[in-house]
Amino acid sequence: MKVVNVLSGFALGLLITTSTVKADNNKDIVEVKGSSSGLGGFSYRPPMRGAPAARIGGGTRGVGNATLELVVLAPDHTGLTTKEQPTLYWYASEPVPAKLEVTLINDESIDPELEEIVATPGHAGIQSINLAKTGAKLVPGMEYRWFVSVVADPGQRSNDVIASGTIQRIKLNDELKAEIAGANEHTLAGIYAKEGVWYDAIDSLTRMIEKSPGDSVLQQQRTALLEQVGLQVVANYTKAQAQ
Repeated sequence: MKVVNVLSGFALGLLITTSTVKADNNKDIVEVKGSSSGLGGFSYRPPMRGAPAARIGGGTRGVGNATLELVVLAPDHTGLTTKEQPTLYWYASEPVPAKLEVTLINDESIDPELEEIVATPGHAGIQSINLAKTGAKLVPGMEYRWFVSVVADPGQRSNDVIASGTIQRIKLNDELKAEIAGANEHTLAGIYAKEGVWYDAIDSLTRMIEKSPGDSVLQQQRTALLEQVGLQVVANYTKAQAQ
């Protein structure tokens, strides 16, 4: 519980500043920034459920000699996954010259689901943590907030650089189960995107890119997906990788 109180207070501040758009049926819906469709038929359709939860990122000049921009690969509303232990991704604009901690919390637990120091590669770019390699598991229907924190000074955790997003696990309906079962890896990301399952869509694309880093079409598809949820900083990075 080293940073839970700090992060919980941080999350509360985010909720206060979150804005919603009201639909005619008087339920909250999310507002998605950016293009409505992506390259190669990738069109992310956000879930029409619940109030949006703020995505935040951080930048500082206090980590080494560089200005670090930290961004989670999450939509600006609660993103969905079908997986009990999904992979979470973030972007660092510079190599991280300090400890990097990933924390996962929910409002119903006193202790965090995950609080783990992760390896910091010596390069900028997209990084990740696979929850299957940890003890953290997502309960269907429960909303979680996850944080990536650069710990510049362990004695002054209030100076951490923090990026954060929210995630919720859903259960597959029979129709989606059948569609996924009949898909190959090149169509899977598009299926998840059109069903509003953000985390699985970005994960499917990123795994293909890791296997074929020179595939410019895959890079362009991921760029388009990122642009659709307003992650332009990360999209600019992936666009450069495609050239």
